[in-house]
Amino acid sequence: MAQQQQISLPAKLINGGIAGMVGVTCVFPIDLAKTRLQNQRSGQQLYKNMMDCLIKTVKSEGYFGMYRGAAVNLTLVTPEKAIKLAANDFFRQQLSKDGRLTVFKEMLAGCCAGMCQVIITTPMEMLKIQLQDAGRLAAQQRGVPSVVSALKMGGTSAVLSRSYNTSPAPQIMRVSATQITRELLRTKGVKGLYRGLGATLMRDIPFSVVYFPLFAHLHHLGRRSPEDPAVPFYWSFMSGCLAGCIAAVTVSPFDVVKTRLQSLKKGANEETYNGVLDCIRKILRKEGPGAFLKGASCRALVIAPLFGIAQVVYVVGVGEYLLGCTP
Repeated sequence: MAQQQQISLPAKLINGGIAGMVGVTCVFPIDLAKTRLQNQRSGQQLYKNMMDCLIKTVKSEGYFGMYRGAAVNLTLVTPEKAIKLAANDFFRQQLSKDGRLTVFKEMLAGCCAGMCQVIITTPMEMLKIQLQDAGRLAAQQRGVPSVVSALKMGGTSAVLSRSYNTSPAPQIMRVSATQITRELLRTKGVKGLYRGLGATLMRDIPFSVVYFPLFAHLHHLGRRSPEDPAVPFYWSFMSGCLAGCIAAVTVSPFDVVKTRLQSLKKGANEETYNGVLDCIRKILRKEGPGAFLKGASCRALVIAPLFGIAQVVYVVGVGEYLLGCTP
């Protein structure tokens, strides 16, 4: 027992890393389309839908333009996924009695897991969004060259502004996530990386509350018999996909708010927001309730396979196998 507990954390880190890296590599272009669709305002729409966004991105930025910001995700997805999955397991174990959990306790465990993961999720999303949205701003700049002076980023340093240099010059200077991180830490401190923390909590806690209990019940349906707890890997995948899809669409309005708040650079005539409530009020007033579902289908397409893959790796126990202790 002691040996199993000793290797459980490294195994979960390996599981989270493998699942996250495979999932991110597969679905990151869709995530980029989601960010750009969420950030574009009514009357200034550069992209009609996800496919239109991806086609225009490839034409203007090349194939690898679809992977802007992927390095940030690939770097931080290992601890993020490990914390999320391991924390849910830990809290479920603490709240269970005789191996049984009520739905409320399952939701409470998911809530706690969602609270834990934002330590990594918030700065990861913060940096990723800046890199993903730069192409949209550049496309808008090329389409409306007269609004160069209208692009704004309150209190921003030269490094951060350079990362969004969208002038039609032949060569555009770009900076990395590391440079943006250093500049944010220098100008705004650690809180600069945690901008939008409240909105991230509003998204990730309800997501985990919906996702983990739903997955557990769907996964339980795949048991061959009450005596045999084993579940086929494809059932784990489908359960993760379905639960992830439903949870993603459920919290999509909060994801829109989070994306808007964490976007430091604004395009021409794009308003700024002073917190979650101000963001919600302005979106409702200027764009209507439908704006809260921008990118919802993209998010569902991102989350479904991402969590399907994660659950297969986690349930099958790839990390345990690699460490020489098959589950």
